[in-house]
Amino acid sequence: MLRDAIDLGGVGRVLVIKLRHHGDVLLTSPVFTTLKARIPAAQIDALVYADTRDMLTLHPAIDRIHLVDRNWKQQPFFSRLGSEWRLLRALRERRYDLIVHLSEHPRGAMLARFLGARYAVAPDYSSRRKWWKSSFTHRFAMAKNPRRHMVEWNLDALRRLGIQPQVEGKALALVAGAEAEADVAELLSVHGLSQSDFIHIHPASRWQFKCWPAERTAQLIDALQQAGERVVLTAAPTADESALIAAVLSKTRSAPLNLAGKLSLKSLAALSRRARLFIGVDSAPMHIAAAMGTPVVALFGPSGELEWGPWGVPHRIVSSSLHPCRPCGNDGCGGSKVSDCLNSLPVEAVLDAVRELRPQ
Repeated sequence: MLRDAIDLGGVGRVLVIKLRHHGDVLLTSPVFTTLKARIPAAQIDALVYADTRDMLTLHPAIDRIHLVDRNWKQQPFFSRLGSEWRLLRALRERRYDLIVHLSEHPRGAMLARFLGARYAVAPDYSSRRKWWKSSFTHRFAMAKNPRRHMVEWNLDALRRLGIQPQVEGKALALVAGAEAEADVAELLSVHGLSQSDFIHIHPASRWQFKCWPAERTAQLIDALQQAGERVVLTAAPTADESALIAAVLSKTRSAPLNLAGKLSLKSLAALSRRARLFIGVDSAPMHIAAAMGTPVVALFGPSGELEWGPWGVPHRIVSSSLHPCRPCGNDGCGGSKVSDCLNSLPVEAVLDAVRELRPQ
């Protein structure tokens, strides 16, 4: 038992802060589940970037979601000041007893000071100044073994407070919602697809250095469809991802169902839940598929599969054994946006992984 474990009986409201990208936010979902299981009467809120909110909306353990809009930086000074003040006022009105800050973002330290919570926990970054360290009553150590999954790293914040997660509370939680489920069911029906009747491929990432070459993706689609599989292709509605999908389609001999740029995040989750299998790179859609309980084949290059791999589902990792430098975490080899360890992965290795997860 920790000597400075917190008194859970005195915790009525909790604020969990994760100001990062979509996948990072989804990987915090077990934190909310665990808090609710240990403090059932508590109201548990989240503070995230506005564009990531759908990773947590409808989560059964979350009471309210507060938002920081990245576009505030583009507003005139007084408009931005007003937005910040409204957020701060809404947070102060909640009178939090505990703040759980899950990144290096300085906003978490400022809020720990301004909101006056009895307890506040954050990562113990050795490089941070005393101002950071004195903002929190508890700090959890950075893992001595860096190859630790981010779900466990997030849960370390609770362990530092004396809250031990249970196995059943570690599952990712993402609720697509009735509207998204109905929309996707209707969309698939129009194309003659039903539950577990297709393989979902999402080849893109917002980070170009994590993407497999379009030609290899096209070859994979052709091989799968030639083997009798139906393939549904998705991507985000951004210029880079649209260009990748266009390149893939220009090189395929078959005709996958292309839903790229046509689905919301909730609809993407509903689609993944219905898929027989998900194939993709290290990206938020990969984590979404895992959260929906779909088996995953994940292609990894510079990023580490032990930290970022599919969580809680049957999966196979396809990575290079010919590049001892991986995982390096670099933005492509030499900062080129091109990752040799990923580009060299053969199509047959991905097909082997599919066969292992889907024995014929």
